[in-house]
Amino acid sequence: MSLIERSFREKIVLVGVTQPAPGQPAGPSEAETERHLDELELLVGTAGADVVGRVHQRRERPDPATYIGHGKAQDVRDLSESADADTVVFDDELSPAQSRNLEKILGRTAIDRTAVILDIFAQNARSEEGKAQVELAQLRYRLPRLRGRGHDLSQQAGRIGTRGPGETQLEVDRRRLVRRVHKLESELDQLERRRRLQRQGRRRSRVASVSIVGYTNAGKSTLLNTLTGAGVTADERPFATLDPRTRRFSLPGGEPVLLTDTVGFVRKLPHQLVEAFHSTLEVVNEADLLVHVVDSSAPDPEGQIDAVRAVLHEIGAESIPELLVFNKADLAGGVAEALALRYPGAVVVSAATGAGVDALLGAMAHQLRASAHVVELSIPYSRGDVLAALHREGEVLTTLEGQEATTVRAKLAGSALAQFTPFLATTTGEDGSARLETTVAGERAEVRDRPEAAEREAG
Repeated sequence: MSLIERSFREKIVLVGVTQPAPGQPAGPSEAETERHLDELELLVGTAGADVVGRVHQRRERPDPATYIGHGKAQDVRDLSESADADTVVFDDELSPAQSRNLEKILGRTAIDRTAVILDIFAQNARSEEGKAQVELAQLRYRLPRLRGRGHDLSQQAGRIGTRGPGETQLEVDRRRLVRRVHKLESELDQLERRRRLQRQGRRRSRVASVSIVGYTNAGKSTLLNTLTGAGVTADERPFATLDPRTRRFSLPGGEPVLLTDTVGFVRKLPHQLVEAFHSTLEVVNEADLLVHVVDSSAPDPEGQIDAVRAVLHEIGAESIPELLVFNKADLAGGVAEALALRYPGAVVVSAATGAGVDALLGAMAHQLRASAHVVELSIPYSRGDVLAALHREGEVLTTLEGQEATTVRAKLAGSALAQFTPFLATTTGEDGSARLETTVAGERAEVRDRPEAAEREAG
């Protein structure tokens, strides 16, 4: 289901618009828009096309009908005709109506960044789940953009009560796509259940889980290969990795860890992809630590950090502990060191040469130990489900049977602590205030004024 023709090298004209962001009257600079167009050109090249021209415009707000205005659309048409371009690609998402109006003016296909990213995902999908997820995202993108020929393609019926315009081709296409969407959603539900069972087995093993996240082409797969010898494909192309790959290895102290390489993120990542890849991204939500890999040699590494964190917030993973890793120090050593100074606790590495890997492993071990909480809980005998969940989510150290409840001392990851907050045991301090006692990274920490304090500790 290609959105860009690859039987030949299409010629593409790019269009970027600089406009104020909500609450920011100054808005992004023209240089920032040019950087976004540079990235879009890389995406277009990955999709199998060549860029032959660019158009840049500054507007206060998008035109509802054509996004760039009728006059500017005529300028884009003139450039496209002189360059013999086949398609015009916009850096921002177009509404279905804007896309149709632009195609009438331009006399050629008008698509947006979302369509290009979907096309690249379609090329790189290899597994059964990956192909289904990409197809589902494409169908959700295309469904509101269906165009028919109305009555010209309507079916005629001859029986009484059925004469007149029948079902149009547009309605037939829409119904066919909706059926396909439902079928793919059902298939992905089954695959997600299978993946959930696999994750439950991993949780029962009480092995810490670490997910490698980051901007596309930041070097995540290369880092996985360096740390575990996984031998996975590491390509210098955007979105070369779509399917998560998990490998087991040991930290310097001997603790076993499950390390997972995940799909790369990008600015303006299509919402359809985030929804379709929900089950794949679930591994990020359940991680004990996120290793956030950043390409130090990129033109705007801090902008990439913000873009990745925006996606993490969208999938609900913003509260998971994060370790920033500035990669490609062999290409931008001074820049990587300067960036690390701005982010306390960050590590500088070169996944390609192995430089800095020992420091990275040490930082990972420290973060995982710091996020482990040894807590004491009082679980009523009527809440056997809580005790079962505790065995499933953590490591039970000791149990003591009481008159009305079982007192359990257990080791829990920070991400799992919140669900057991109501059962945390408390003692009374000398000043009469409630005091929650836990051991964090081997040291006793006192948190007062439960439950508010307990909630802060859980966070």
